[in-house]
Amino acid sequence: QVQLVESGGGLVQPGGSLRLSCAASGIAFSLYAMGWYRQAPGKQRELVASIISSGSTNYADSVKGRFTISRDNAKNTVYLQMMSLKPEDTAVYYCYARLGINPNWGQGTQVTVSS
Repeated sequence: QVQLVESGGGLVQPGGSLRLSCAASGIAFSLYAMGWYRQAPGKQRELVASIISSGSTNYADSVKGRFTISRDNAKNTVYLQMMSLKPEDTAVYYCYARLGINPNWGQGTQVTVSS
């Protein structure tokens, strides 16, 4: 059974930093593309960052230069380091793992950027 467990969300002031983690189980982690989506209230879910098995990464334009995605295959964990956070980064962040067409999803973690 595939399980993705996110952690690290919370309340942070504008300009602050957070690191999200997503621990995976039940999959051959190193083979999977991993990534993060987010969904703000009233908005569609959007891709934030992704990292494939080779380590190649991709970012939404809105987070380039501020967010960094990485993976630790030994720990079956993907990370999202978020810096220079803005109020518009406020959303529920979802981890996904994808090998074929249909991804597996985590339960989400809330990130709130507010003073």
